[in-house]
Amino acid sequence: MALLPDEMDVEKLNKTILCYAETIYRFNGLWEGPDPLTPLISLFLIQLTFSMGVIHLLVFALKPFNQPPFVAEVLGGILLGPTVFGRITAYRKLIFPNYSFRILEPMAHLSITYYAFLVGLKMDVKGIVRTGPKALKVAITGIALPFSIGIGLYFIFNIDKLERAGCLFWGATLTVTGYSVLTAILEKQQMLHTESGKTSLSSALLNDVCSWCFLALGFAVTSSHSSFQWSLISTIAYALLCIYYLRPGLSWLIRRTPEGQGYSEFYICSIVTGMALSGVITDACGTHPMIGAFIFGLIMPNEVLEATIVDKLEDFVMGILMPVYFVVCGLRTNVDVISEGTSWLIVLLVILLASGAKVLSTLSITAFSGLPLDEALAVGFMCNAKSVMALIILESGQIQGVLSTQTYSVMMLAILVMTMMATPAAIWFKPVQNIMPYKRRTVQKAKSDEELRILACIHHTRNVPTIINLLRTSNAKPRSPISVFALQLVELVGRASTMMVVHSSRKAGPRNPSHIEVQADQIITAFDNYELRSEGVVTQVITARCPYTTMDEDICTVARDRRAAFLIIPFHKQQTMDGEMEDINPSIRSVNEGVLENAPCSVGILVDRGLPESHDHAQNIAVLFFGGPDDREALAYAWRMADETDSRLTVLRFIAASEAAAAETDASSPTAAGRSHHHLSLEIDDEREKLLDDDYLGKFKMATANSRSIRCFDLVLNDEEETIKAIKSMDEHNHDLYLVGRGRGMASPLTSGLADWCECPELGPIGDLLVTSEFESSFSVLIVQQHTESVRSREGSYRSAASMVYGDDMTVRESAAPDSELFESFGSFKKWDHEN
Repeated sequence: MALLPDEMDVEKLNKTILCYAETIYRFNGLWEGPDPLTPLISLFLIQLTFSMGVIHLLVFALKPFNQPPFVAEVLGGILLGPTVFGRITAYRKLIFPNYSFRILEPMAHLSITYYAFLVGLKMDVKGIVRTGPKALKVAITGIALPFSIGIGLYFIFNIDKLERAGCLFWGATLTVTGYSVLTAILEKQQMLHTESGKTSLSSALLNDVCSWCFLALGFAVTSSHSSFQWSLISTIAYALLCIYYLRPGLSWLIRRTPEGQGYSEFYICSIVTGMALSGVITDACGTHPMIGAFIFGLIMPNEVLEATIVDKLEDFVMGILMPVYFVVCGLRTNVDVISEGTSWLIVLLVILLASGAKVLSTLSITAFSGLPLDEALAVGFMCNAKSVMALIILESGQIQGVLSTQTYSVMMLAILVMTMMATPAAIWFKPVQNIMPYKRRTVQKAKSDEELRILACIHHTRNVPTIINLLRTSNAKPRSPISVFALQLVELVGRASTMMVVHSSRKAGPRNPSHIEVQADQIITAFDNYELRSEGVVTQVITARCPYTTMDEDICTVARDRRAAFLIIPFHKQQTMDGEMEDINPSIRSVNEGVLENAPCSVGILVDRGLPESHDHAQNIAVLFFGGPDDREALAYAWRMADETDSRLTVLRFIAASEAAAAETDASSPTAAGRSHHHLSLEIDDEREKLLDDDYLGKFKMATANSRSIRCFDLVLNDEEETIKAIKSMDEHNHDLYLVGRGRGMASPLTSGLADWCECPELGPIGDLLVTSEFESSFSVLIVQQHTESVRSREGSYRSAASMVYGDDMTVRESAAPDSELFESFGSFKKWDHEN
């Protein structure tokens, strides 16, 4: 035995010495050494930038194929791993050296911890309780059968069978249905409100919750074989503690925050700190920090707080942190080792059977669930869409040492294939919509003995009295019925999911209803009472939960599905106690503008400037008629209101003095046909609208000549100033309801100057004047926009208004001449006596 040198300290040989890496960052930059990528921080930032660039490039490249971003993220991770770019030695040593895992791995798990917190915040727990029986059966079989198939495939493929616990992770992976990924696919294909779409989403929500349970179970089982039951029990105990003690405590703190004050940065940071502590506790219990983060997000009691946290964290987590996790998953994937000890035929068979697990589960319940075969196939293929949850389960299995690189890589390919199949399946099984357009898209086209279908949009219960007042005024009768579809619009906030609920009947709600459920019950009660107290009325209440960005599309979809002829939308302002109009929500204005642009039927913007207290419907109605399709639609609706009712209708036709003089000159001039050819098309359109106005007004006056409750007047005015004075002077006649057109399709000298000063251009010049000006009386205003046919259909013929009127079964007569006894013409509005 060699002698030790005298200077060696033997006592220090058995002591542990901590060594610190000298390459975390540089003190002197490039001057310290030739390799700028040696420090871990610099290398990580380059890896982060490189991975973000590749993934975003793939997202852009796959857009024409309608693939969800998740496919690009998984594919990007695989490309950056040893399967593709990792084959290049210089790339592997320079960009992703082995020692970089010391920082990549912790950052990846930090990202999924934040991701789990966001998933918990956005998960709609009440949506699980509302799951229908059909979706519940699909969800249960979609969990049990794929889990069993995954376990069987694992033992078929895994040759050595050394790690039997790996079957849990394969089975749990196949049970996952990515709710967020599936929602994006269905929304893009406009299938959210189809039967297959609703069934898929409802079952996916339940699958999501069960996937977290499987993940916690897998961690508990694989962490310690001897004490896994204690890990499981302690995690469950902590979850119950959060539900029954921590959640009420958070609710108490939130209630102490003054309403409308918002949540400060300190408040948000405190919540995020609580999430981190929750992760530490579940990690100590023997599962994983992301389980604690998920539970903490799930118990958050306030939707506004949830939305605030999501807005602040989501872009950072999903856009910056999560690419690191996808890269780590890709670095663990190696396609080269998949066929080791087996054949590619068996690998393809395993992937094929794994992809068919969800389809087999939905097909197996067609006999006893009432699910049609084609819908079962659609639901099965669409439920194959996976999400980050599937990657988390797989990667956790490899970290725990129960999944080899081979078994991990096979299932990664299966996840990629299954998710890529979801979009083509959604396109293939998309229900064929009825391409035959419904004819009754306007009130003017509706016949007197036909059902009038109205869609009334409701943002808040304060909209209900005004809408029901208008509906009562609409004069429903058994021979001229009205079907009303009340659409409650709810903003998608917090963990709530996009949905549409049709309330078939009023029934007892939950013991502790939410604010939205209380409002829905009030709306149902109001419309039930309206139906019971009216003849010829059928009502149905629908609740649509969607973001404001797509709310106009959902409104138009419901109007098209219900074949509505008229669509009522509330104005985005309400009247205050001092008579001023204040904004309720600026987002509603954007929704209204989108509806006006894309509506499949006529639209009315209903403005409430106070309701009459003595009556439940309008009794003194005024129509301000300037000409054009919108004004004709307003007159058609008013005609229906005043037909055989106690309501009085006054129709005021505003005529420009210059137009009246020109009309007389043109009628007497022998050169009227010699106009400039350059302006021919414009004058033809203008003359066509005037012809339609005269024709429709003539028919209206002939039909109502003997009615004592309907009076018509012509007002000949010079300019917009006289128009403003005339309209404001109407305040003394105490009208309950004004109907005006939005003013498209007809230019009048009496309104041309008003359009430049409109505060709300969507109302048109006259509607804006009635809404923004000061009036002493209380009334409602309905600004009407008529649904116009396409240019092609309008070019086909130059028809009279006779085929487009309310009451098509009546004989059409010529328009009345200006000197007819059917109306009076005044040069001054002050000469009009409303009572005589």
